[in-house]
Amino acid sequence: MTLTVGQKAPDFTLPITGADKISLASLKGRKAVLYFYPKDDTSGCTREAQDFQSLRNAFTAADTEIIGVSPDSLKSHDKFRDKYGLAFPLASDEEKSMLEAYGVWVEKSMYGRKYMGVERTTVLIDRDGKIAKIWPKVKVPDHVKEVLEAAKGI
Repeated sequence: MTLTVGQKAPDFTLPITGADKISLASLKGRKAVLYFYPKDDTSGCTREAQDFQSLRNAFTAADTEIIGVSPDSLKSHDKFRDKYGLAFPLASDEEKSMLEAYGVWVEKSMYGRKYMGVERTTVLIDRDGKIAKIWPKVKVPDHVKEVLEAAKGI
């Protein structure tokens, strides 16, 4: 499925770090950044998480929640969060239902081998639950600053 700006964000309910759940409905009235990443504790994903963490106060000031989403288990997320002091929730989508709904569970290729994985993507959702901006195939350097500027503008 391809997402488009202005459409209602696909609904979801997922377990998150801290033994809780998060859903699209629970975010109503607030802005949210959903950033989809391939794997906990790998270099690009760690850098992206640290960048979001370093600007967390600015996102809070912009009334914007940050939620990281990957197919890793909650146990893996807890270790990752604790290791890097991440103060925002990480959602676990082991069934990949949300990843598929947001169109980020895709066929990838490395060294000629094809496999399914997460395409690093960020989605900004407005207070009404609509998609405000999409960043496909994210390159980590300076990405989080760009997301913050967009969040301030909606």
